[in-house]
Amino acid sequence: MSFFEKGAVRIHYEEAGSGFPLLLIAGGGLNSNITRITGDYPPFNAIKEFSDEYRCVAFDLRNAPPGQSTGPLEIDRPWDSHTDDQLALMDHLGVDKFMVLGFCIGGPLIWSLIKRAPDRVVAGVLAMPSGSRPEMRDLFYDNNMKGWAPELIKQRPDISLEMAETFLTRMYRTDPDFVFTVSRDFVKGCQTPVLILPDDIPAHPYAVAMEAAMLAPKAEVSLFPWKEPKERVPLAVRQIRSFLRAHRPAG
Repeated sequence: MSFFEKGAVRIHYEEAGSGFPLLLIAGGGLNSNITRITGDYPPFNAIKEFSDEYRCVAFDLRNAPPGQSTGPLEIDRPWDSHTDDQLALMDHLGVDKFMVLGFCIGGPLIWSLIKRAPDRVVAGVLAMPSGSRPEMRDLFYDNNMKGWAPELIKQRPDISLEMAETFLTRMYRTDPDFVFTVSRDFVKGCQTPVLILPDDIPAHPYAVAMEAAMLAPKAEVSLFPWKEPKERVPLAVRQIRSFLRAHRPAG
């Protein structure tokens, strides 16, 4: 168990394996934490699958109630505050260039990382990425007001319900289209290789994942469905491994 601190932010992280750095972003939305990478959460244990070949870095998202990372609730810049943490973590570990694999909320966060640090993110894998459905624009706001905000407030008396509501409004209602963090024009011009593994549940819309895959000039896409039946998951993992190897810098 390791921590690093930058100002008022304290991030809990874990490392496993050696080789080229691979940042892992767990699913679970704003409850994203290491156990969803290292444990038996479906569809697969990313640490177990990739630490034989990569220096894997996993972390608890700032202010995820099941995790141990804490810091201010930056109401005016919710997505950027998380991107700050990820880049600061890699700085702390002495890592310049890295690849990233993210589930669920990891999709928008990977786009944010690529936008902020295109010279550092070598390639990204977006597994069952979050996206906005036109017919369900308030899905993430509503889910987090029920499943994230109350637990956070219990742990943090300095954070009020009103602060959490404003944070979520900025995060999910201010620009409630597409992938939240970047525009279609940005994806269309993105030169970073990405592999997209679509899902099709309310929070992970197939149409948005495929639109991003069609727009991004260096995108690849997995078979679909890839999580069910379970026998398909190893095939998806092999595709991820091949993609990472293809884009890993020599030496």
